[in-house]
Amino acid sequence: MAGADEALFRPVRAGNAFEETVERLLQSIRLGVVGAGERLPPERELAERLGVSRVTLREALHALSDAGYVESRRGRYGGTFVRETLPTPVVDEQRPDLEDTLRLRHVLETGAAELAACSLRDPGRDHLIATLEEAGSASLTDYRRRDSRLHLAIAEVTGSASLTSAVADVRMRVNRLLDEIPLLEPNLEHSNTQHEAVVSSILAGDAPAARQAMKEHLEGTASLLRAFLS
Repeated sequence: MAGADEALFRPVRAGNAFEETVERLLQSIRLGVVGAGERLPPERELAERLGVSRVTLREALHALSDAGYVESRRGRYGGTFVRETLPTPVVDEQRPDLEDTLRLRHVLETGAAELAACSLRDPGRDHLIATLEEAGSASLTDYRRRDSRLHLAIAEVTGSASLTSAVADVRMRVNRLLDEIPLLEPNLEHSNTQHEAVVSSILAGDAPAARQAMKEHLEGTASLLRAFLS
């Protein structure tokens, strides 16, 4: 029978390697598989077990270090250790239900991407390209607003006011959840690449590819939200 560490440190999916690595590591810490003050497996072993590059693993560990969950120690008995005192989650009584929000977002935004690829017209093409460029060049402090604007633009070019309104509502819920977790630069870089894949598929009129690219993008965000908020 597989132990908890074997279950948590199994290979991640390639599409969102950074985000899922953060999720797995945080799960192992929060569930006590690696307890406070204990050392995580060596980098080489952990990277092999998770099926990620050591660069990706180090980015994930750096993100968790910045967030206050782990610390690096040098020397003969060094490595990456879980901090003795972990961050206290902020409990917001008005927080939207996480899983309900993620499910609703999946249905609305994958559908919006698919429909946009089927119904895109010339004015919409220009609007979509412009909002993609704005999101890609956004500063860290302005990123979430530009990201939201791009997701709304995808709904807007479908020509459905009702769908756009529904996407706007769920995006408000998502942003309230995102405001509770740290901005991780590797995730933002990855998101920009995924945005380009979504928009490219829409511009090409490839509805199945647009839906799949959006699905993969949303799964990355969902992994981080579950990691920090579950």
